[in-house]
Amino acid sequence: MTIPARQNDAIGHAVIDTIARERASLRLVLDRFAPLIAGVVFLVAWELFVRWRGIPPYVLPAPSVIFQSLWTNAGGLMRALGNTALVTLSAFSLATISGIALGILIALFKTMEKIVWPYAVALQVTPIIAIAPLVIIWVGLSRVWLALLILSWLVAFFPMLSATVVGIKSVDRGLQNVFTLYRATRWQRLLRLQLPAALPFILSGARVSSGLSVIGAVVAEFVAGSGTSTGLATSVSRSTLAKMSAAILTGMRLPAVRFSSPPRAIPSMVL
Repeated sequence: MTIPARQNDAIGHAVIDTIARERASLRLVLDRFAPLIAGVVFLVAWELFVRWRGIPPYVLPAPSVIFQSLWTNAGGLMRALGNTALVTLSAFSLATISGIALGILIALFKTMEKIVWPYAVALQVTPIIAIAPLVIIWVGLSRVWLALLILSWLVAFFPMLSATVVGIKSVDRGLQNVFTLYRATRWQRLLRLQLPAALPFILSGARVSSGLSVIGAVVAEFVAGSGTSTGLATSVSRSTLAKMSAAILTGMRLPAVRFSSPPRAIPSMVL
């Protein structure tokens, strides 16, 4: 091969590599900003549609009107978001701790499973909107925050309980036989085999429970919203349509923080 031919081949390979790198860079940019681009396109289409049809703001406010209301009422909405977030995080923490603890007991003791599991399932299938007034009456209007915490916890509790039980019971049978061969105690088996193996299930349950805790808190605020609740639900139920939309947009930040990326598989680990 002559020198000019080699040079042409080198230039051709360099051009191909450059094109491949540019395509990879463009694909990376699209992967990262695709949701943002889609959102901007949707908002622009929404704005143009409202202006084209001349729809009044009390029927369907344009995105510009919603963002203006969001800017005007930012202080009150942020305080309401803080109150709802406090209830949500507290309920999620309690649901995580109680769900894992009770799930361990149910998975280890058959008697506990027979006693607790039917009531847990019955509580899960009961609509939260049906028992919310009862809980608020029992707790008292002077402690509505406690009623909100209980209702949000009730919604978020079962996914953690179910995920823990399923995870502990799904341990590989061969690994269990190895622990039996070495005469491991029940707590050694739990701490070194069952809990590490159940970790992916528990984290998946926490992902579901975190979203349900937001739903439980907002639904409870709607039920207790007669002047006794200061969360986002009050801002939604007592406002113009533009401010309601701004409050909903503000509330979407809570689950969006946890669900901004798709779930990834978590490898099971045995200590």
